[in-house]
Amino acid sequence: MRVASLVCSLGIAIGALATPATSQARTEFFINVAPPAARVEVAPGVRRGYLWSPGYWRWNGYRHVWVGGVWVHERVGWHWVPAHWVANGPQWHWVPGYWAR
Repeated sequence: MRVASLVCSLGIAIGALATPATSQARTEFFINVAPPAARVEVAPGVRRGYLWSPGYWRWNGYRHVWVGGVWVHERVGWHWVPAHWVANGPQWHWVPGYWAR
């Protein structure tokens, strides 16, 4: 009886590990505090095969903190939509950067 229980538990554990690596959890949140105006960042010179993604204000649970811009590896046939905040009435919704066709 114990062996069957162990085999069943092992099968469940292996099945849990076999979930596709492509699945991603996305948490959306809204805050009632508008982000400050974006800081002026001078984008570095052109870097072949990369796009410059400008900095943004990130909410750390208490206040906005600035995250500096970064290079994003280019994807041919796609365009980069930088991370940004969207006003929704008195609330603000965070949209992380993403690739779009």
